[in-house]
Amino acid sequence: MADLSQRVVDFLSAGTRTAMLGYVAADGRPLVAPVWFVVDMEQDGGHLVFTTGRDTSKGRALKRDPRVVICVDDPHPPYSFVQVQGVAAWSEDPDEVLEFATRTGARYMGADRAEEFGRRNAVPGELVVRVRPIKVNAGFDIAN
Repeated sequence: MADLSQRVVDFLSAGTRTAMLGYVAADGRPLVAPVWFVVDMEQDGGHLVFTTGRDTSKGRALKRDPRVVICVDDPHPPYSFVQVQGVAAWSEDPDEVLEFATRTGARYMGADRAEEFGRRNAVPGELVVRVRPIKVNAGFDIAN
């Protein structure tokens, strides 16, 4: 397992950058989907956490094959990126889904809408997904 360095955590947590989640379709095709996420440093060197529906393409794929990659970039000069290769674990625990849907809501929608977003997304059939990093690749200030 790879721990998330403080520099990586700071980059991943800055602003409202959207992650690109790479996963494998049932027929073996690679797929990529945008996800809103938060970094959770409470366990084992850190995880990237997002929510998704159990019956979405992402939800079904993660149950079949938990190997994923997440890439987050800063598209502005001097350009930076972090790629996290990892293994996803999911839970349908309502309290955990609510916690992370609310944290994600705060990040992307603002603190004043966090609870609204959390309750809207913490419904039956929603999963909280934790990505445990196996390998982390990063490039910071690439154009310098």
